[in-house]
Amino acid sequence: MADHLIAIGALVLIFTISTFTSVHMGALALVAAFAVGSAVAGENADDVFGGFPGDLFVVLVGVTFLFAIAKNNGTIDWLVHAATRAVRGRIALIPWVMFLITAALTAVGAVVPAAVGVIAPIGMSFCARYRISPLLMGLLVINGASAGGFSPASVFGSITNGVVERNDLPGNPGLLFLMSFLFNVALSVVAYFMFGGRHLIGRRASDTVEEEVPDGTGPDGGASGPAPTGARHGRPSAPAHAATATVAPATTEALELRLDRPRALTLIGLLGMVAGALFLDYNVGLMAFTVVAVLTLVDPDASQGAVDRCAWSTVLLVCGVVTFVGVMERMGTIDWLGDSVAKIDSPLLGALLICLIGAVVSAFASTTGILGALIPLAVPFLMDGQVGAVGLIIALAVSSSVVDSSPLSTSGALVTANAPEELRPQVFGALMKWGMSMALIAPLATWALFVVPGQG
Repeated sequence: MADHLIAIGALVLIFTISTFTSVHMGALALVAAFAVGSAVAGENADDVFGGFPGDLFVVLVGVTFLFAIAKNNGTIDWLVHAATRAVRGRIALIPWVMFLITAALTAVGAVVPAAVGVIAPIGMSFCARYRISPLLMGLLVINGASAGGFSPASVFGSITNGVVERNDLPGNPGLLFLMSFLFNVALSVVAYFMFGGRHLIGRRASDTVEEEVPDGTGPDGGASGPAPTGARHGRPSAPAHAATATVAPATTEALELRLDRPRALTLIGLLGMVAGALFLDYNVGLMAFTVVAVLTLVDPDASQGAVDRCAWSTVLLVCGVVTFVGVMERMGTIDWLGDSVAKIDSPLLGALLICLIGAVVSAFASTTGILGALIPLAVPFLMDGQVGAVGLIIALAVSSSVVDSSPLSTSGALVTANAPEELRPQVFGALMKWGMSMALIAPLATWALFVVPGQG
């Protein structure tokens, strides 16, 4: 027990020190992984590095590298123009188009990080051009991925339904998908109006504007104050002002944006990433690097400066924290928390605590792993019939997935990495606040909606 308390205390200390000092959170987490792993868990360097999320590193770097090239060769501008024409220039609909596209991708089988990795950079490109809050766009993309994530054909849905079946628990895959989808739609409506969506209604892409890009951290989607220096958490510094974007008339864009060979190849590469993730289960990061190599050979000029625009600070931050959480998992700290909850006499209270643990841990670690680990811990509560199995499974699944908006999760990290560089610190901070809020609000809301009504 003492070892587990030390690990939990170290995690709290990481966030406390990085909040009030200039120490980079990712570097601090790697130090904690080394210290706790070697001194408490008896691990060597190879064991600690074994928890380093190499796949997450490749996804973050590969996707941001690819979309830096796509920005250089004009593909992003072409996609922005095409999507705007598809909604007939109604800017208010653009975030919802991104929500539905991401939901469709995950619903038919794309893993959530892959779908967010493909759509987030495209969605973020609309922000600077049409003065949409990056936080609003990012949340709708992430929520869209979660909304489709529990269909029977999806990865999350397959894992959850498989665990339920293996433990001989009653399940309802269709209801799980429907409730998850509706919860994320409701959450997106709240985010839409909290972070500037109402100011988009009635606006057209053909309007010519020259205004500051909102950072989305204020209640109306505009700037809530001067930009942070970025020293805290080790994030790159940013100027205190927002970027200025000028939107040219659609007719002018139509003349300037044409589908030349580099842009066509980039689009083919992006479609290949989607197809590979959906049908062949290929790693989206490795596919991104493959497309990068081809595009660089075809158009070397487009790769100039692309490596520098990879979100290296965000990569270090996320990979460092996930490495430390891996040490905690190997120590059994996560299982110890779940076992402690399982010993609570009140099934209803135990169900709430399991949802809380799932949400908090998932905000820093793999949602996929949490779903597979925590559902079996709920079996003692479900066998006596005092808590409805279907309701608790839905509550646990939803509360563990909506916290993917945390910038320390893969989806949140991808959104942060693809936000406009000068707004990246604000987006990181805003997503951290939203994600941590969801870690408390979502378990309570899902517990009240799905668990309490089914109490025996």
